[in-house]
Amino acid sequence: MNIRLVVVAKTDEKYLQEGIDIYVRRLAHYVNFEMVVIPALRDTKNLSPADMKEREGVLILKAVEKSDYVVLLDEHGKEYTSVEFSQFLQKQMNSGIRTLSFVVGGAYGFSPDVYARANGKIALSQMTFSHQMIRLFFVEQLYRAFTILKNEPYHNE
Repeated sequence: MNIRLVVVAKTDEKYLQEGIDIYVRRLAHYVNFEMVVIPALRDTKNLSPADMKEREGVLILKAVEKSDYVVLLDEHGKEYTSVEFSQFLQKQMNSGIRTLSFVVGGAYGFSPDVYARANGKIALSQMTFSHQMIRLFFVEQLYRAFTILKNEPYHNE
């Protein structure tokens, strides 16, 4: 199975990108992982949040294939413990899905079209985090999930 993380705009903070890079390198041991960065919108001063979500939504939908199983990282999604998330991943791998695409929206979230395309939603927390920080939290949790599945000592229960 391939796992793709689709994000809107590049990671601005060097410390976040360094952390992301660490876990992306570690993930290579377990899965074919790819991060797809959708360029930030330009000339957004006069755009409403709804307009920004629509424009980003078009780009997000272009970044996922028709055959992808798409999961939005969304505050209204299902919450998992780390062990439950590893079980979710195992279930997806067992189902024969070729590409599992997780999507982090922009600052205002997702357009209705992106919600309609999604196969599921996951919330990493009930707290709100920047869409930049979520990237690091997610790749760490993805790495953690694979170490749980392989019974490696990274996760303590």
